[in-house]
Amino acid sequence: MSIISSSIEKAVALLNQEQIIGIPTETVYGLAGNIYSSKAIERIYAMKKRPFFNPLIVHIKSATALSEIARDIPEKAALLAEAFWPGPLTLVLNKQIAIPDLVTAGKDTVAVRVPNHPETLALLNELAYPLAAPSANPFGAISPTTATHVADYFEKELPMVLDGGACQRGIESTIIGFENGEPILYRLGSLSVEDIEAVAGSVKMITHDNIAPAAPGMLSKHYAPLTTTFLTADVKKKLVTFEDQKIGVLVFRNGINDPRIVQQEILSPSGNLAEAASQLYAALHRLDNSHLDCIIAERFPDFGLGKTINDRLKRATQK
Repeated sequence: MSIISSSIEKAVALLNQEQIIGIPTETVYGLAGNIYSSKAIERIYAMKKRPFFNPLIVHIKSATALSEIARDIPEKAALLAEAFWPGPLTLVLNKQIAIPDLVTAGKDTVAVRVPNHPETLALLNELAYPLAAPSANPFGAISPTTATHVADYFEKELPMVLDGGACQRGIESTIIGFENGEPILYRLGSLSVEDIEAVAGSVKMITHDNIAPAAPGMLSKHYAPLTTTFLTADVKKKLVTFEDQKIGVLVFRNGINDPRIVQQEILSPSGNLAEAASQLYAALHRLDNSHLDCIIAERFPDFGLGKTINDRLKRATQK
């Protein structure tokens, strides 16, 4: 029996019972629970097999609710929130004392955003609390961009996935923290560095920390297919190194004609980086489910959202 449903009423009832559900956002689907319920938050970590040192993102219904979650908000954080919320921007700010340490991995900061998805905003407006909602996939696996992806991962564990269609952006939010009021980029995401710098000025980048990450998405190995995956600037040259194997290929805009390729994913024939980003995880899911010996991914132009796509592919690469 499918756990996928469009009932916000049912979603509210389950969350009020301290259960976990899947929710859509414009970036990826999340595993959502009441931030003030230790039962719910512990369940999120357990279902994902996520280490407790890795903090969660808190989802709020509007920017006006930010003061309930965070304090001492820098001027540039307010400017970014005004420019991009609702949207794929997460801010790491000093937390209010009421925010549980379990949500923030014991840190005195909290990651928070306003998602830009009609069903999830409607859901948040029916709740008396914000939602913690990391991506709805087992820790390290490919992020889900459809309700079916979530159900495939957790059908026996989740009571419901709220169906919001395919995610429009398709890659996680950009995460920005602050040091002495100046922005630090902790995770590349659906807003490019250029987008952020146009509002907040120059951004320092600290995007990897495997020991005590300041924000979600900073671990080196993540977003990975089970199929061995390679990242290269020259797919044709890489193909020559394989014989008698079932090979899948992921490219930006130009297809490759080679008999060794049994499945090919072209993310944007028109060369649109936003379209490519929105299709990335869905394409990786299809390749990973095709019983291939390996996947060869093409390196993208290293600017704008191409930089974000390269970041995800590097973390997915096993060799």
